[in-house]
Amino acid sequence: MTLPSGTMPLQSVLEVRDLRVSYGAIEALKGVSLSLGAGEIVTLIGANGAGKSTTLRAIMGLVPARAGEVSFQGHPTRNRPTYRLVREGLVLVPEGRAIFANLSVHENLEMGAYARRDGQQIASDMERVFHVFPRLKERDRQTAGTLSGGEQQMLAIGRALMSRPKVLLLDEPSLGLAPLLVHTIFEAIEEIHRQGTPVLLVEQNANAALKHSNRAYVLETGTVSLEGTSADVAANPKVKEAYLGE
Repeated sequence: MTLPSGTMPLQSVLEVRDLRVSYGAIEALKGVSLSLGAGEIVTLIGANGAGKSTTLRAIMGLVPARAGEVSFQGHPTRNRPTYRLVREGLVLVPEGRAIFANLSVHENLEMGAYARRDGQQIASDMERVFHVFPRLKERDRQTAGTLSGGEQQMLAIGRALMSRPKVLLLDEPSLGLAPLLVHTIFEAIEEIHRQGTPVLLVEQNANAALKHSNRAYVLETGTVSLEGTSADVAANPKVKEAYLGE
């Protein structure tokens, strides 16, 4: 399913302006700017080392920014700890899933709601997760470490949904998955979007990312080299050659 490209968003829920991050003497981000509008899926594509994951980690405050600003729902995030951003609705599903392997699927999902006290709504949100990922309901009492890679990715996203995100950041959700599971994961991302959660997606699978998003940014060596609707970015000759294998 291809999402409509639309126009530039009128209301941004996440704004990144001139973000700069260094690891020692290496400048990983050299002034990245981007926005995510309410009702959008926006994707960042680029080669390994381009700065995609660093951008998400800097947005979450997991790596310090040397310069630049991040605003979430109109408020600057500088000096606000990561746990507070999560409680306010800015939630990252990290690359590598980071599930609790020794806990059950159900217990992992409960961990996503650890900061909540609204028990009845937690139960309702658990059912929402099972609606998006029916396979997790089938595996509810199974130890998470025994799940397949695709099921673990479903669990990582489901756990994030249990915190009721207002913005969902996804870092390489299709990494290492078979093509059929990649399709399943992206269909789920669209379902989450249809339910009202904006998504900022980092993805090496450029074909899938551009097909399942509204707008796109191309990162090259820590800078945004191209941005536009996903359809326009996909039609760019350089993007076709470098990322789409055409």
